[in-house]
Amino acid sequence: MSEDLKKTMTLNSISDEGSSKNRKRVGRGIGSGTGKTSGRGHKGQKSRSGGKIRPGFEGGQMPLQMRLPKFGFSSRVNNSFKEVNIKNIDGMDVVNLKTLVEKKVISKSIKKVKIFGDTSISSKVTVEGIAVSKGAKKSIEDAGGKILEINTNKDNQKEVSTK
Repeated sequence: MSEDLKKTMTLNSISDEGSSKNRKRVGRGIGSGTGKTSGRGHKGQKSRSGGKIRPGFEGGQMPLQMRLPKFGFSSRVNNSFKEVNIKNIDGMDVVNLKTLVEKKVISKSIKKVKIFGDTSISSKVTVEGIAVSKGAKKSIEDAGGKILEINTNKDNQKEVSTK
């Protein structure tokens, strides 16, 4: 019985031999193997202190990320435009930019919104100053809601019209 206990592994019998190596001490003379140039070779940028090269640098050759063709386009004109599904405004009384921001449907940076979708909604919704698709307009009017569109005149005065 006592021999079996000796063979079992316990925390105090675990050896950590070989789990960590001593760090390389460079610049400690010729006999150390890492003396004189300290493993940096001779001359050049990488042998100097502070001689780091940024990721992707290819020694002055045109880097790979610049050689490859670019594709895609991101318009900065419509970064302030957002489409909102009619499902997201169901239950709201008045829908305008301010109320959509308060309900966290859109972010503060959005300047133009268009409501789309032809799903039937249950609440009477009043839409103010927001563009609406044909299907969404039909759904809002079927539910008993109304749409107030803001038209801008040449004098930049806002005029509210009901349709």
